Amino acid sequence: MKLGAAAFSLILAAACTAPAVQATDAAAQIELGRRLFTQDAVPPCALCHTLADAGSAGAVGPVLDEIKPDARRVATALRNGVGAMPSFRERLNEAQIEALAAYVSKVTGGAP
Repeated sequence: MKLGAAAFSLILAAACTAPAVQATDAAAQIELGRRLFTQDAVPPCALCHTLADAGSAGAVGPVLDEIKPDARRVATALRNGVGAMPSFRERLNEAQIEALAAYVSKVTGGAP
């Protein structure tokens, strides 16, 4: 009976901590996206785009707070470029592209 109780305790502990780990991973992804947007991407997105959360006022690209792009749209633009925006496919890895897309969609209210 003790083995059953111990196993149950382990399962319960894992179930209770899993969402916190996922939340931390999601928070870390958003923070990575914010850093890439404001400074780490070359060139940084904030240079061309206005985004309130990032404190940016770029005048070349669209105002992201107005268009509220979903994550898929942002990732596609990053991979392929659009208009005057170059592709970042060679500059950012897939995890960075996904982090940027998640960040922009989350802070603008776009779909994830």
